[in-house]
Amino acid sequence: MTIASVSPEGRSKGKGKDVLEENAPLLPSSLKGDGEFDEFNGASFPGAVFNLSTSIVGAGIMSLPATMKVLGLVPGMVMIVLFAFLAEASIELLIRFSRVGKSVSYGGVMGDSFGNVGRMLLQICVVVNNVGVMIVYMIIIGDVLSGTSSSGVHHSGVLEGWFGEHWWTGRFFVLLVTTLVVFAPLASFKRVDSLSYTSALSVALAVVFVVITAGIAIVKLLNGSIPMPKLFPVIPNLESIWNLFTAVPVLVTAFICHFNVHSIDNELEDSSHIKPIVRTSLALCSTVYIATSFFGYLLFGESTLHDVLANFDTNLGIPYSAVFNDVVRVSYAVHLMLVFPMIFHALRLNLDGLLFPNARPLSTDNCRFTVISVALLSVIFLAANFIPSIWDAFQFTGATAAVCIGFIFPAAMTIRDPHGIATLRDKLLSVIMIVLAVLSNGIAIYSDAYSLFNTAKA
Repeated sequence: MTIASVSPEGRSKGKGKDVLEENAPLLPSSLKGDGEFDEFNGASFPGAVFNLSTSIVGAGIMSLPATMKVLGLVPGMVMIVLFAFLAEASIELLIRFSRVGKSVSYGGVMGDSFGNVGRMLLQICVVVNNVGVMIVYMIIIGDVLSGTSSSGVHHSGVLEGWFGEHWWTGRFFVLLVTTLVVFAPLASFKRVDSLSYTSALSVALAVVFVVITAGIAIVKLLNGSIPMPKLFPVIPNLESIWNLFTAVPVLVTAFICHFNVHSIDNELEDSSHIKPIVRTSLALCSTVYIATSFFGYLLFGESTLHDVLANFDTNLGIPYSAVFNDVVRVSYAVHLMLVFPMIFHALRLNLDGLLFPNARPLSTDNCRFTVISVALLSVIFLAANFIPSIWDAFQFTGATAAVCIGFIFPAAMTIRDPHGIATLRDKLLSVIMIVLAVLSNGIAIYSDAYSLFNTAKA
């Protein structure tokens, strides 16, 4: 029920692998007659790829075109590829130390390296990161369906465009209905693999978004109606240099899936498949990210908003522009609705582990399962109605909890190396990851604070 350390007697490559301890990170499907948990049905390779890809491709993709506006196309593309390789390296380290320590959860391997303090710190970071990410999901869904305002300009939502402004097309009511009708039922699943079909659909919808955006950009490019995009950043002063680092938390958040790797691994029929699953998912998501960043920024240029979906409320200068606008926005809003339960699954398990570390598994306590789920959904719903911009949320979670989960914690356990398995290359890479993570995100936090102070002063 939590991400605490579990050391099963053996982890075979088949369905017989044990994930049966009372602190196991997944929610078993049934109980045997003697009170032990029955084994999981083996999850398929495609299902695992879709689930992990769904964990990766979330709301962060909507801010990637804005990072191109900050960094320029060439450095922006290079940074996406670099972060994909760093994410793969950190997950590989995480899996390797989990195997040797016989841990079946991220918290387990953190506990193996740093004791209960490490496990609890990881749980806190997962809770902070996932709450922040899911608030962003709700903000985007609200932007798409009910509209948003930026720099004094109102961008109409889909429902506003169809039916006009009414109380029932407002953000509060739309998000309330979405929470009760969509999120609550999907959040009731107790196993990650139960979401494989919704995950496949969500990935397909993300691809639909990319294909349509690319198609529109190519048509306008052939028509000569798109100006030359900014290939490199413009740096007129020192403040502009600090501003470049604000793109880092967004890129960090875009590749965070580490908290779900063990959950997916534990449900696999063959545990040796987890590494190719991670590589396949990262390759797929990087392709989607690069295409979205390139064509999104190409299409809107310097008018690109922090949430690029909000740009799809104007005439795109092509036939059936209104239809394409609605298809793009609705398809990605549905995608986020389907991604939501994957992130919520890890959030609920980690919060339960923090609050009830010695309680019985969450799957066997329907009351506790329901109370935690309702409380989390309520907090996320209320926060999404008061936080104005997804960029603000990304800056906070990406520069704090997300960077710890994705890079600092795996690197720290490698440097500590409790089992003596890390090579010199592993430790050098870990030092580089920690230095880059601390410096870049520290500067990003400073730049954001500086901008906020100047805005308030003005």
